[in-house]
Amino acid sequence: MDKNYINIYNNLVKLTRNKDLYKDFKNQDTFSDRLIFFLLHFAFFLKVYKENNDKKLLQEIYDFTFRQVELSIREIGYGDQSINKKMKDYLNLFYGMIDKIHRWDELDIESRNSILVNFLDNSSNIEYLVKYFENYRLNLKNNTLNSYIKGVVKH
Repeated sequence: MDKNYINIYNNLVKLTRNKDLYKDFKNQDTFSDRLIFFLLHFAFFLKVYKENNDKKLLQEIYDFTFRQVELSIREIGYGDQSINKKMKDYLNLFYGMIDKIHRWDELDIESRNSILVNFLDNSSNIEYLVKYFENYRLNLKNNTLNSYIKGVVKH
């Protein structure tokens, strides 16, 4: 079943590589910045699909995705001890994101700006990113989870 989730992971990676996300960065983007965008995309993904989908399936997607993140960290050369610490840090960051965006659709623009500034302080155009993630959320709502499992969805 894991091979089916690679499409979701690949789609998240593709979204994270969108150059427009980084165009207003104050400094050059880093691996950490890219991982934050990846985690934000994944947080919105889980937020949208948790309501009407099988919790076991979403847990499998979550487990698969974080195994892939760990493999990516290994590929860039982190050792076993630092990987465990990094993964713990990234998981805590991810849970913070989930908590902050839980009521995203009920928040005003200033509150949304405030949330993203907490995670993306390198960007000088948070308003653009708020619009981007709102459009992404709406796009997720207009597609089924199954469409993401079966293939990479165009945005």
